[in-house]
Amino acid sequence: MIFTKYLREIKLGIKNLMQHKLRSSLTMLGMVFGIGSVIAMLAVGEGASKQALDEIRKLGSNNIIITAQKPADEQNQQNTRIRMSIYGLLYEDVQRVSQGFLNVLKVVPVKIVRKEARLGERVMDMRILGTTPDWFELVRRPLIAGRTLSRYDLENFCNVVVLTEHGARRLLATRSTVGQTIKLGSDYFEVIGVVRSENSQGGGLQSPDQQIDAYVPLNVAKATFGDVFTMSSAGSRTRELVELHQIIAEVDDTANVESTAAGIESMLKIFHKKKDYTISVPLALLRQAESTKRTFNIVLGSIAGISLLVGGIGIMNIMLASVTERTREIGIRRAIGAKRRQIIIQFLIETVVLSTTGGLIGIAIGIFIPWLITTMAKMPTVVTPSSVILSLGISSGIGIIFGLYPAIRAASLDPIIALRHE
Repeated sequence: MIFTKYLREIKLGIKNLMQHKLRSSLTMLGMVFGIGSVIAMLAVGEGASKQALDEIRKLGSNNIIITAQKPADEQNQQNTRIRMSIYGLLYEDVQRVSQGFLNVLKVVPVKIVRKEARLGERVMDMRILGTTPDWFELVRRPLIAGRTLSRYDLENFCNVVVLTEHGARRLLATRSTVGQTIKLGSDYFEVIGVVRSENSQGGGLQSPDQQIDAYVPLNVAKATFGDVFTMSSAGSRTRELVELHQIIAEVDDTANVESTAAGIESMLKIFHKKKDYTISVPLALLRQAESTKRTFNIVLGSIAGISLLVGGIGIMNIMLASVTERTREIGIRRAIGAKRRQIIIQFLIETVVLSTTGGLIGIAIGIFIPWLITTMAKMPTVVTPSSVILSLGISSGIGIIFGLYPAIRAASLDPIIALRHE
């Protein structure tokens, strides 16, 4: 019974709105653009944030990355001849981190050199990482072919190499991958596997791997390439002695990551007379990125909310005009027994129908725009169900809030004065 009564009121409200189609359509535009912009802007912000968060997570939330860095005083002496520059991480640092912290589960040392890779007539510059089998457990990348480094390769000084997919495609081309022998520098290595690599920048943190990498056993890299590197620039030659370029430590629990990182930094200060390293904590960057994401969403939502406010004011304005136009109709309804509550409900239904219809159209546009951005600009966007539900709720709420005053004003009209209105 009650449902039937309200259904009749809804039909009456829609009929009244359809008598002024153009005016109703123009009134809805504020809601359409407001809701559409809310969903689209949140989708763009969510997509950008998700991409940044995913890249940071790929580095490992439980990992601490220690990277060798040339001291600032030596960087400022680039135009002078330096016979030997000694800096970076030490082999002893691996033992200190591994044995000095109970929360550290695994420690992966990394030596990085750049050499010319050759296969037949194909030549390319390649970054070579001397590391241990644990690398592939801490920096997880899908295995495409063959296998990764093993303890056997490390213990037996095997000249084997694992390539990244991008490097394998460019160097090996149409040849078979696993089992192929390539030349790195002046030594030959057997390709035993190919992994997919991520060339990502996680919130300003350099990913440990790059698109063109080659992984060899650490002891083989040390014996083959040594610890001294010669660099030529601007007519001068400099030599650098760097034992390790990177150490990645895995902590047992995310709750212990930041405290362990602080402990490692304090320990390194004791054994390193100069600041020749940096410590990066993906977990800290992850929390910072999540905080930035929340702030970003609030800012975008506030900007789009202004459009909704303008749309709500438009609805209030048009309903006040409608009350003036329909004063005689209101007087007739009141004279034949309509209660004030019924007049209020009638006008509220009309405003809710206007705002909700505009909201539904806005939702459709808000979903279409992110899809268009992703398709045309290849920019990731994410339309979340919460943003759609929130937008629909806001549109209905605006209809009630901004329609309440015109409805009360209509119900407050004196029936006798309303009947005399021309």
